[in-house]
Amino acid sequence: MADDAGTEFNRLLAEMRPKLYRYCARMTGSVVDGEDIVQDTMIKAFDAWPAVGPVDNPEGWLFRIAHNTALDFLRRHVRESVMQPAEDLEMIAAAHESSEQAEEIAVTSLRTFLRLPALQRSAVILKDVLGHSIEEVSSITGATPAAAKSALQRGRARLREFAAEPKDIDLPLLSDEIHARLAAYVNCFRTGDFEVVRQMLADDVKLDLVGKFSAQGKGTVGEYYGRYAAAAKQWAYAAGIVDGQPAMLVFDRSVSLESPAYFVALTFYGDHVAAIHDFLFARYALEGVDLLRWATVHDDKQ
Repeated sequence: MADDAGTEFNRLLAEMRPKLYRYCARMTGSVVDGEDIVQDTMIKAFDAWPAVGPVDNPEGWLFRIAHNTALDFLRRHVRESVMQPAEDLEMIAAAHESSEQAEEIAVTSLRTFLRLPALQRSAVILKDVLGHSIEEVSSITGATPAAAKSALQRGRARLREFAAEPKDIDLPLLSDEIHARLAAYVNCFRTGDFEVVRQMLADDVKLDLVGKFSAQGKGTVGEYYGRYAAAAKQWAYAAGIVDGQPAMLVFDRSVSLESPAYFVALTFYGDHVAAIHDFLFARYALEGVDLLRWATVHDDKQ
């Protein structure tokens, strides 16, 4: 029976991963940080599962872990307080909900969510993006139902204000050095020169093939490029920026050369690639990202 319970729990984790990711990415305003928090959440849940006993609402339990893990991350990385006192929120009357409003909020960019205080952000994401009830929002965040409802309405109002702001051109820029290294990395994929790519790796490079496996070390990570070499005719590539960091945009030739199928976020240190987050198996990560593509995709089939 224990084995059956473990199998069921692993199935639940796999099913919940996209939902947890949507929550964590919006809470942190980052596709990469969101994925790291999901991984931390799943590790914490897996370690705690044998001791907690039967859980009436396992999805809610997982979201509470994700919520607390995301807040821990924000406390470490955000200087100013982002939580508002629950008693202040309880004094604000809730407004009327609309389905059109929910649809607009669902496609709001990740970094826009980061402009909201944490409780407002959490309430909007859980209710309007993931479809939770106010009672569930209250249970996950630890706020009273009245505070959760008020935070939701405040968050919705602020997002409407953000949407009405002038859309000034404010594109994230990379340094010339990082831009050149990214362009060189992407060009090697286009030409199939993966030996040169392997030479670009730092000795302690980290790879996260999101949802599948992680690896570290130049030798081990170098083997990962064999997958791309074998599928050279399937993919096309372009350099770009995803949520402010360098990324390789990957296009499925049989589907579209205009909209990427997924992306690979990259971290450079000096002249080398220090970290790779490949979202091949986590394409839900494209939802809501701020994405900039520099060049036209080359449709030169290998």
